[in-house]
Amino acid sequence: MEKVFVTVGMTENNYSAHVVVGDGIAVATGKTFEELKAQMKEALDFHLESMREDREEIPAEFKAGYELVYRFDTESLLQHYNGIFTNAALERLTGINQRQLQRYASGISKPREEQARKIESALHNLGKELLAVEL
Repeated sequence: MEKVFVTVGMTENNYSAHVVVGDGIAVATGKTFEELKAQMKEALDFHLESMREDREEIPAEFKAGYELVYRFDTESLLQHYNGIFTNAALERLTGINQRQLQRYASGISKPREEQARKIESALHNLGKELLAVEL
C-alpha cells in the first residue's frame, strides 16, 4: 500500500490540508481534524474522478490501494493536542521552555529544524512507552 502525504496546517478558524496529485492539488478544510480527514478524502476522490473523466494519467501511488498520512506543521500539531498536552507536560517531554512552546503553538515563531525534531521525537517516545503499557 502506497503512503500519500497530506500537509496539514491551521487557518484562523479551521484546519487546512493539501496533497499533490500529479500536476494538480487537492485541498480541504475542516473545523475539526476528523472533519478535515473526511473532507480531504472527498476532495481527493473528486480530483481523481475528474482526472479519469479528462483522461489524464493517474499517478502511480493512486492506482492501487493507498493510505493518507497526515503531516502536521508544529503550530497545527500543538494546537491539535492543546487539550491533551499542557505546555508544562510538553516541556518535561521535550526540554523546550513552556513560553517557547506557546510561541510555536500560536504561530508567533516557527521552530528551528532541531527543535521540531525534539518535539517529534518526544511524542514518538511517549507513544512507544504507551504501547508497552498493559493493564
